[in-house]
Amino acid sequence: MGAAFVLLAILPVGPASWLAVTVLSLHVINSSDASSSRRGALILLAVTVPMLWSRLFFHFFAELVLRIDAALVGWILRTPRTGDVVEFADASGVLVILPGCSSLANVSLAFLCWVTLSQLVSHKKTAYDLFWCLMACFSVVAVNVTRISFMGLSQWHYAMFHSWWGGAVANTTILGLTIGFCVLGVRRELFRPI
Repeated sequence: MGAAFVLLAILPVGPASWLAVTVLSLHVINSSDASSSRRGALILLAVTVPMLWSRLFFHFFAELVLRIDAALVGWILRTPRTGDVVEFADASGVLVILPGCSSLANVSLAFLCWVTLSQLVSHKKTAYDLFWCLMACFSVVAVNVTRISFMGLSQWHYAMFHSWWGGAVANTTILGLTIGFCVLGVRRELFRPI
């Protein structure tokens, strides 16, 4: 097992290294008696989601994911769409939703944030954990689709919201909402008296 891990880890192929990290994390989770080791391995396993598994998922389902984003944007703008192409609300052109515009990458980061915070504070699992994690993930999709919808209003809006500033505002909002929902989910452990 150790030799296979080292071989996968030293190969100059990123996905092979992340696969090795996945296997190592699962091994530590299943074999370690120390709570801190298992928590660390869970965080490491969660890191593999945006680095490997969401990318692999996107590779196979990119068309579906982009069509869902386009359908949401078209629904908000009330404009026709074909595949991942949405007409501008003022009919001055079309907006193509490309893989870099997808909500999926940031959703995997919201999941990573939830796992990291919950393991960091030794959060006791509750029935509401899925709710808080999904709220963080849905907030990412909501902000991303809202930004793309603003871009789809007109050429001017596209230039404004597709700029560096538009990206910075959207990413800051996503970060704030993601951390906010995750903190709400672990608030009992996070704010307990020492």
